[in-house]
Amino acid sequence: PVGVVTKPFGFEGVRRMRIAELGLEELQKYVDTLIVIPNQNLFRIANEKTTFSDAFKLADNVLHIGIRGVTDLMVMPGLINLDFADIETVMSEMGKAMIGTGEAEGEDRAISAAEAAISNPLLDNVSMKGAQGILINITGGGDMTLFEVDAAANRVR
Repeated sequence: PVGVVTKPFGFEGVRRMRIAELGLEELQKYVDTLIVIPNQNLFRIANEKTTFSDAFKLADNVLHIGIRGVTDLMVMPGLINLDFADIETVMSEMGKAMIGTGEAEGEDRAISAAEAAISNPLLDNVSMKGAQGILINITGGGDMTLFEVDAAANRVR
């Protein structure tokens, strides 16, 4: 199983954060992979005019795109197809995980998209260094080149 959870905002107080941390420790015992998104990090992608509900929509969108990327690996036809067993192998007993998405166009689009995917501002203290496994879903139009796929995959690794 994969867990995707949020941590409270700083303004919610120390007590609530402590309870959340205890919950995370307990949840970690029951999931293979855990993605934690601190709500406080919404300030990194919001501005002073961002409404409270719009901030959550931004976070939901990042999660939705990331999770869809994983499920698309299994259900959408592609040049390199994976099945559930492949994904389970990568995600089984991985511990903390990160999820990222990137989209770009124009010159250097592959590298730009890969950079965006590995620098998710919503995640805290999660790095690709020491990763035990990586799932990469690269999607592009008919003009996507072999060299672009190679460049994006190598940048993520």
